[in-house]
Amino acid sequence: MTDIIAIAGPTASGKTALAVKLAERLSGEVVSFDSMQLYRGLSIGTAKPDAAEMHGIAHHLFDLRDPGEDFSCSDFCDAATPVLRDIAARGKLPVLCGGTGLYLDSLLAGPGLSAAGANEALRERYAELAAREGNEALHERLREVDPESADAVHPNNVKRVIRALEIFDLTGITKSEWDRRSRDAVSEFRCAVVVLEFAERALLYERIERRVYKMFERGIEDEARMLWKHGILDSGKGASQAIGYKEFLPYFRGECTLADVREAIITATRHYAKRQITWFSRRSDAIRIVVDNNGVVRSADDVTDEAQARILERLHNNI
Repeated sequence: MTDIIAIAGPTASGKTALAVKLAERLSGEVVSFDSMQLYRGLSIGTAKPDAAEMHGIAHHLFDLRDPGEDFSCSDFCDAATPVLRDIAARGKLPVLCGGTGLYLDSLLAGPGLSAAGANEALRERYAELAAREGNEALHERLREVDPESADAVHPNNVKRVIRALEIFDLTGITKSEWDRRSRDAVSEFRCAVVVLEFAERALLYERIERRVYKMFERGIEDEARMLWKHGILDSGKGASQAIGYKEFLPYFRGECTLADVREAIITATRHYAKRQITWFSRRSDAIRIVVDNNGVVRSADDVTDEAQARILERLHNNI
């Protein structure tokens, strides 16, 4: 089993700096599990680390797709697994870093449900069927191929009904069977997961606000305008739904000011951070590190010292 570590937590919590410092100390390489940093040409709005922030440490899984392309959780697992294996084979420590909890959970769960992939054309077809013939008709179609899943989901939960049908169409195996396989799967990775937390939420919100202001100074509007000019921003595909870009739509349409956009991004990012906090709070095995003390954010070295000690203890005790 391959030892890896993962740095998780809400946006603007200091994950990148910690991951780089740990990689420097532990002879590691950083692997992103951020669902938006994988898109080319979108460095400012996705907060990709620049060369100075990387400190010469190798970083992986950036710039994999064009902004208009979709990228699923299954795609991430397929891309990340060989990278992690290669890093470990070279005697380095893989250091995962990001805020997309679903990506991390799927990777660490081992092969299972995520392997079913996704097909937008199938989803659209079933959504149209539900709109045309009704939710009950779609649910009945699921019952014909997967009675167990049909019993577990209400006909009005169209999204879950569609997903169950999609899995069957793509694999020939029912969702209920995929669920069983997922529960039985064993990951090839043994991971010490570090989750960064704030005792005072207001400090995190201040960091988010400062980050958004800095993004505007660096030219996030240009990135958003590029998406708009290429017909991506209002397409519903790929990076079009990323916070920091979709909020520009009303501005480009002449419906609001640039200041309105900035405030909308700050608000949306705060809400996203809350969802991330909730997601990572469910991981009972996480090493939780509080990055502030008495209203002041701890130094990066102080946080790294604690994280390093607790990670090495965790990995040693799991041997």
